[in-house]
Amino acid sequence: MSQTLLEMTKELVLAQIHTQEVTPEGMEGVLHSTYETLRRLQTAESAGESSSGEGALERLESKARVDWKGSITKHAVRCLECGATFKQLSLRHLNTHDLDPRAYRVKYHIPRTQALSARELTARRRELAQQIRPWELAPSKRQADSKAAAKPRGKAGAATPAAPRARAKKTVAKK
Repeated sequence: MSQTLLEMTKELVLAQIHTQEVTPEGMEGVLHSTYETLRRLQTAESAGESSSGEGALERLESKARVDWKGSITKHAVRCLECGATFKQLSLRHLNTHDLDPRAYRVKYHIPRTQALSARELTARRRELAQQIRPWELAPSKRQADSKAAAKPRGKAGAATPAAPRARAKKTVAKK
């Protein structure tokens, strides 16, 4: 190699900073991880595992892909960044890792429909939502219902469903 690992690491991280993928504050962590990855690739290549280094790269990528399904259990969810367990991964906790829920999901390949909370907690929330039915309590729903009730039905002279009974009672009363 014509460049040292440190020089290559520096160039890679600077390129990431210029493309705004890494903030200057997060530079130290990226420097360390990039250097370690390059060092592992170099040792794998020098050991003769793969002439192009592709096999080592594939193994590193498979190690980097963490099984997110194992982190969400019935009673707890484990943060894949630090390993701490919670009932729910809150925005406050994710901010300690300079992440938001969307970035966390992208980083660990978690579908956006997957809740970042324990399965039991997610089921309980779903149950409560079905009982409360907040979509029926929304102001927009009430406005739509009141407009529908105020709208005249059919033609101006058309009878409502209760009208035939009223007529029948009147005719019986007249006889």
